[in-house]
Amino acid sequence: MSSAAEPAPADPLSRVRPQGAFSRLMSDPMGATGAVLVGSFLLIAILAPWITPFDPLKIDVKSKLLGPTLTHLAGTDQLGRDTFSRLIMGTRNALAIALGATGIAGAIGLILGLIAGYGPRWLDGLLVLVLDSLSSLPMILFALAVITVMGPGTQTLLLVIVLVSIPGYARLIRAQVLGLKNADFIEAERTMGASTARILLRHLLPNVVGPLVIVLSMDVPVVIMLEAGLSYLNLGVKPPTPSWGNILYDGYTSLRQQPTLVIAGGIPLVLATIGFTFLGEGLRDALDPKLKRRQA
Repeated sequence: MSSAAEPAPADPLSRVRPQGAFSRLMSDPMGATGAVLVGSFLLIAILAPWITPFDPLKIDVKSKLLGPTLTHLAGTDQLGRDTFSRLIMGTRNALAIALGATGIAGAIGLILGLIAGYGPRWLDGLLVLVLDSLSSLPMILFALAVITVMGPGTQTLLLVIVLVSIPGYARLIRAQVLGLKNADFIEAERTMGASTARILLRHLLPNVVGPLVIVLSMDVPVVIMLEAGLSYLNLGVKPPTPSWGNILYDGYTSLRQQPTLVIAGGIPLVLATIGFTFLGEGLRDALDPKLKRRQA
């Protein structure tokens, strides 16, 4: 005997969503490598004030441009500051900017994408027009224009990264929502009188947040490189605040006297890029239902 109050069909994507994603991620060599590297960088960033062997801002001209030693593991810069300590604090600043900017941009893009994909057509058209206008601007030129107007600094850098990142995330979420809004389980919820908020938060949000997390994790190294590049040009993090970008610039200016400074500044950038890229690839295999491997 059927009941009129029979619950709506379960979301089919949620049924196939992998359980134990973390164990699947760690079982994949690429994903595990990325997770270990990213976890190490996060741990270094959190503990940075307590694990730096020297004050990263302390100037000691007598010890300038030293090579790697047991005391100064990565040598010293042109002002005698310990490079290893500056790299550790640079890790904290780089991840704070990259994770903060991508997190804010991802949250705003998620909200705009849900509204555009599920809202009325006129609102969708208006949002798409705004997003297309923003995404059509060359990222570097837009960043340079904003920094020129507002002045270099961490806040300006965050604003630039957020503004150039929002359109891509919003369009991703919009495409996901458009593909799901007419699915059977959504139609069943509408038939039962479910509110728009319930449909968005209970059914659409869990299905679109996975791809967004994957994209965010793979965009973090792009943001790190952008921050390092702008800081290298003295348009990002202002000296003497440690940044991987201004450490690279210091190494470039002292390349003839001490080439190891450039190498020390470049290694964290390479490892961070590898770590977040591998983590994104592993998360894609673990979280994206469309890419779930077929079981024999």
